[in-house]
Amino acid sequence: MIGLGIGIAALGVAIGLGLIGYSAMQGMSRQPEAIGRLQTAMLIALAFVELVFLLTVFIVPSAAGSAEATARGTVTAPAAQ
Repeated sequence: MIGLGIGIAALGVAIGLGLIGYSAMQGMSRQPEAIGRLQTAMLIALAFVELVFLLTVFIVPSAAGSAEATARGTVTAPAAQ
């Protein structure tokens, strides 16, 4: 089930990256004098989209693993300090 979720996230990220790139190229062709500002905005947007995928790949499996352990009752409480 986690593999399906990661696959869907990868598909969404690919679509998002394509749309960002497409829109940036359109803007650059329409206003060549604004290329520098458009590139900066595009790179920031690309970073946020990639962050979503990285969170999906690294955080979700660990959270799912702890949720499964909780459901099985194998999670132990941390020791009192």
